Amino acid sequence: MDERDFRSAAMALAAMDHLGVPELRTLYKLERTAARLYERLADRIDDGEAAELVRRNAREELGHANRVCRALTLKTGHPFQPTPDLDEGYPVEAPAMVDAALLAAVVAGERAGDADYQRWADAEPDPEVARLLRASGREEAGHADRFLQAIDLLGAGH
Repeated sequence: MDERDFRSAAMALAAMDHLGVPELRTLYKLERTAARLYERLADRIDDGEAAELVRRNAREELGHANRVCRALTLKTGHPFQPTPDLDEGYPVEAPAMVDAALLAAVVAGERAGDADYQRWADAEPDPEVARLLRASGREEAGHADRFLQAIDLLGAGH
């Protein structure tokens, strides 16, 4: 699996129908990275209400990483302890300017993330791991909705 950078790792996971332990480790790293990226995006949004919506998504991305930890514990049979490089995530830079067009692209990524999580859950033999994956997928759809709210706020010039 290609794990060189955030984009390559995300694309590699999106092409998979089932996640094993190595792929779940990569998913953990991606979720940690997404949380950091969303915090940076929020820092660049002038509208406080829109920025808070993006920060809420960032907090939930950390929750997704925590669910992946629980899934890894179930899969391996022992408590999963992320390494510092997994916790650090991938290097990722937020654009200098965050506007509605950028957030619209993020919406598409969140919707795709929901579909990925549901597909992985469908293929997962452990019902508890499948439940954890489905819960994160539903939240990805909620993230898309929050980004749409942020876009509306930015368009309204709050």
